[in-house]
Amino acid sequence: MASRKDRDPLFGAAVLRRTFELRREEQSPQFDLIYRGVLRDEGLTDDQVQRYLRDHLSAVDAAIAGRGRGGGGR
Repeated sequence: MASRKDRDPLFGAAVLRRTFELRREEQSPQFDLIYRGVLRDEGLTDDQVQRYLRDHLSAVDAAIAGRGRGGGGR
């Protein structure tokens, strides 16, 4: 497991946002509560996360599918 200093907060926020997008739940109260809290805690903006997603979508999708960034896929 990566230590807190080794992790990439943008990657984590992008995975969270993309997970809600794939479930078509980005308008849900849970998304607003969880995602906005992560942005606040990490000092990020939604624009930063969306730019990161545009540039790293395949890596984010692979992590969600358990094939990347230590996802532990089969």
